[in-house]
Amino acid sequence: MVQEVKIGTRDSALALWQADWVKARLTELFPTIKFSLVSMKTQGDKILDVALAKIGDKGLFTKELEVALLDHRADMAVHSMKDVPTALPEGLILGAIAERHDPRDVLICPQGYTLLTLPKGAKIGTSSLRRRAQLAKLRPDLEIADLRGNLNTRFAKLDRGDYTAMLLAAAGVERMGWSERITERIDFNHFLPAVGQGAVGVEIRENDAEIAALVAKLDHFPTSTAIRAERAMLKRLEGGCQIPIGALGQVKGEQLELEGLVASIDGSRILRTQVSGRVQAPEALGNMLADKLLTMGAGEILAELR
Repeated sequence: MVQEVKIGTRDSALALWQADWVKARLTELFPTIKFSLVSMKTQGDKILDVALAKIGDKGLFTKELEVALLDHRADMAVHSMKDVPTALPEGLILGAIAERHDPRDVLICPQGYTLLTLPKGAKIGTSSLRRRAQLAKLRPDLEIADLRGNLNTRFAKLDRGDYTAMLLAAAGVERMGWSERITERIDFNHFLPAVGQGAVGVEIRENDAEIAALVAKLDHFPTSTAIRAERAMLKRLEGGCQIPIGALGQVKGEQLELEGLVASIDGSRILRTQVSGRVQAPEALGNMLADKLLTMGAGEILAELR
C-alpha cells in the first residue's frame, strides 16, 4: 500500500478549499496514509488583465497540474469540473467526480436587487460568456462588464462600487463561507449553469491502480453520471468553457434528464432543449442532445464565435 500521496491543486483560496476537502475525506478513509498538498499557479491564475475568451481556454486552469501528474510531482490533481477540458492529456483520466454542490448561478448585489429588479443601465460583472449571453437575453438594458480575478478580488471590486452587482457560481461562494452575500439564486429557467458547475473532480494517472482505488471512494454516482453526459454534449459541440454553452444533467431514479443550450454572445439567439434516457448511457445521451442542438442551428452560432 502507498505510504504518501501528493495532491496537486491551484493556489487560489477556493482551489485550496477544494483540495483540503479531498484531503480530509481521504484521510478519514485511509488514516494510515499521509496526504499532502502541492499547490501551484496555472496560466489562468497569472493572466488577470485579459478576458478569458481572448486567451483561449484549453486547460487554462488545469495544464500545470496535469504536467505535475505526468512528472510524478503529484499523484492526483483536484479541479473544479467546469475548468476541466473534455479531452484529457494522454495517460490521464478522471478518477472520481465528488457529489455536486448547488450548480446554480447567483447574483450578488449589495443594494439587494434581483435580476429582474436591477435598475436600467446597472453595471453587472462577470467573466463568463455563458452568463453574459443569458443575462443579455433576459435584461438587454443592463451594462455587462468583464470581471476577472479570484473571489476575494471580485468582492473587493464590487464593494468599492465598480459594479452594481456580479454573477458567480453558488458553489464557490458557499465554499468560501459567503452565503450571506447571495442576493438571489438564479432559477434554471433563466440560467443554465456551465458544464460540470458545482462539482469537484480528481484527475489521476491512467495506469496508477493504487491511487485509482483510493479516489474511487470519492465518486458520487448521480453526479458523475450527470456530468459525464454534460461533458459528452460539450465535446460533441467542440465547445470550451469560454463559449456560451450551458448544461444540466439530473438523475431521477433510473432516468437521466439532460438540458443544454448554445447562445450567441449578445443573447440574440439562444437555442435550448432537453433529452432524457437511461442512467447507464450518459455519454450517448450527451451526444444525442448535442445533435439535437446542431439540428436547431447551434453549428452556425458556434462557427460565428470561433
